Amino acid sequence: MSMKPTILIIPGLRDHMEAHWQTHLAKELPNCVTVPPLEQDKLSCQARLDAIDRALDRIDGPVLIVAHSAGCMMVAHWALRRARPILGALLAAPADVETQMPAGYPTKDVLADNGWTPIPRQRLPFPTLLAASSNDPLTQLDRARRFANDWGSHLVELGPVGHLNPASGHGHWPEAQQLIQDLLAQIEAQQTEPAAQG
Repeated sequence: MSMKPTILIIPGLRDHMEAHWQTHLAKELPNCVTVPPLEQDKLSCQARLDAIDRALDRIDGPVLIVAHSAGCMMVAHWALRRARPILGALLAAPADVETQMPAGYPTKDVLADNGWTPIPRQRLPFPTLLAASSNDPLTQLDRARRFANDWGSHLVELGPVGHLNPASGHGHWPEAQQLIQDLLAQIEAQQTEPAAQG
C-alpha cells in the first residue's frame, strides 16, 4: 500500500471514554483521528453521519475506519451515502439497535425515532472485519453473524469478551492493532489479485 492510511475512530453513543480501548488506540497510533463528540442531537443518526463526513473532510489520503458498538451501525448507514472511498473498516462489537438493549442504553423505540432502524443490510462497498463477542449484552452472537454475512464482513469470533468496553474489562485491547493489520493484509491481497474478485 503506497500510503499509510489514517485511522478514523468512530465511537459508539457514549462517545469519548478515557478508559476505552479506542482512546488507548488513538494514543498508541500516530495516524489516528477520532470523530469528536456531538454537543447536541446526540441520539440522531443523521447528526452522527454528518460528524463522520466532517471528520473525513479534514483527512487527506486513504482512510481505515475503526468503529465500536453503535459506531458500527453508523458505518453501515454512512456507507449508503458512498460519499468517499474507504479502504476498509474494523467493526468491533456492533450494537444491535433493533433489539432492546440493557438498562442505561436508549430504548429501541427512541433509536428508531432517531433514524437508526432499520439496520442497513446491503453489502458494504469496502472490505470489513467484524469482531464479535459470544456474550455481548448488546448483540446476540447469531445476530452478529447475520450482520457479517449481510455486510460481506470477515467474521472474527472473539469468545466471551462482553461488549468490549471498560465495563467488561476491556480498557486496553491490544488485539485491536492485530486486527487492523489483518484487515490491511486482506485489503492488500484484494488489491493485488483483482482477477480473484471477478
